[in-house]
Order: sequence, then C-alpha cells, then structure tokens
Amino acid sequence: GNIILGKNAFGIKENVERKTTVSEIGHSVIEGRRLTVVDSPGWFCIHTLQDTSEMDKLEIENSVNLCPPGPHAVLLVIPLAINFDPSYLRSVQEHMSLFREEIWKHTLVLFTYGDWLGNYIVREGKELQELLEKCGNRYHVLSSLDYNDPIQVKELFQKIINMVKQNKGCFTTEVKRKKFQFLPRQGKQRMLMEEEWNRREQELMDRMMKALAKEPEKPTVPSVEVAGKLLFTQNYGI
Repeated sequence: GNIILGKNAFGIKENVERKTTVSEIGHSVIEGRRLTVVDSPGWFCIHTLQDTSEMDKLEIENSVNLCPPGPHAVLLVIPLAINFDPSYLRSVQEHMSLFREEIWKHTLVLFTYGDWLGNYIVREGKELQELLEKCGNRYHVLSSLDYNDPIQVKELFQKIINMVKQNKGCFTTEVKRKKFQFLPRQGKQRMLMEEEWNRREQELMDRMMKALAKEPEKPTVPSVEVAGKLLFTQNYGI
C-alpha cells in the first residue's frame, strides 16, 4: 500500500505473526488521479474459510464499503517467497467467495517481493495458472528493492485503468446485514456477538467518515479506488 501511494500511509509491522485486523484506508494523487487504497484484513495462506474468524470475515466483506460505491480494482496479493500450492489456491478461492462471483472480473494478482520473480509463474504450476486464468491473466509485479521507483507503480496504475475501461465501471456489492446465522443460539453469547458486530460496524463507519474528510481535494480527473486483499501471514498493505 505504501509503495502504491508513494508514502507511509499504512504502518509496517515487523512481526510476521501480526496481521491487519481492521481495514485501513489511505489516499494519494497519482498521474493527476485521486487514488484510494484500502488495506483489508488478511488470512493465513493455508487457512480455509472455516479457519478464519467470523469477525475477520465481516471485516473483509465490509472493506469494500470504505470506497463507495465500490472498488475499481481488487489487488490479490501473492508473495513470491511463498509456494503457491493446492492449499493456497483453496484458501484464496474460499475467501474470495465472501463476495459475488463478479469480483474476479475486477481482480488483478499483485506479486510482491518481485526480486524473487525468476520463473516463479512457470515453476508454481497449474494452481497458480488456474488463479491467473480466473483473474483474466491480469497480474503485476512489485519489487521491494525498488521501493521509490515510480515506474512500477505507473505501470500498475495503467493496468488498473485498462481493467476499469474493460469492465465499464467498478465492483459493487449489495450491503446486507447478517442475520447471525453463524452464531450459537444461546441467548447471552448470541447477544454479545451481535454487540461486537455492531461495534465493528460503527467503527467501520467512523473510519470511513474520517477517511473521506482527509481525501485530497479537486482531483484533475476521475478517481480510481482500489480495495486490497491480504492473502498471507505477514501484514502487508495494498
């Protein structure tokens, strides 16, 4: 996220056991366009959807609401330092199922640690090829060694613009209040979980209002908004 925005909008966590727990939002102006990046909670690459907590699922789903009416692009972050095996593919597919199937049309795979690239795409085999095909073979590579290189960000931005033109708009999602079907039926525990959900929802709205108040004014051309998905153990802002 910081590389894309060209500034330290998101905190960097050195401990690999830590990850984003609530969605964060950052803004910048690139090539005369206002850019909004949402850093959503991620999940461990070997975790199934069932392994992810219900509150994390809700936070991931609600992350798209931080850039209304919806993100123009979803960046699916894949670190080149991790093997993309069948369990990783399953994890990605299950967590992306939190959204409508249409989300794949708006998704671009973002490979990080680009200095590890080599023949990664070929080497990782059919699982990675399957994912890329699901995303229309759209991908981009960001190198952590070229942190201040504007060219890699401009190229990413152009790919996003091309995808938006092809899709003729952004990804939208119907905001539906959960009926808490996943909660136990015991009254007290159910109430506590619903209170926690309401608290998370209010925090999300508060963050959105604060973020909107900090947006750069008067962009020279229409804005582009990007919602990011975190797909590995480390906290990584996109």
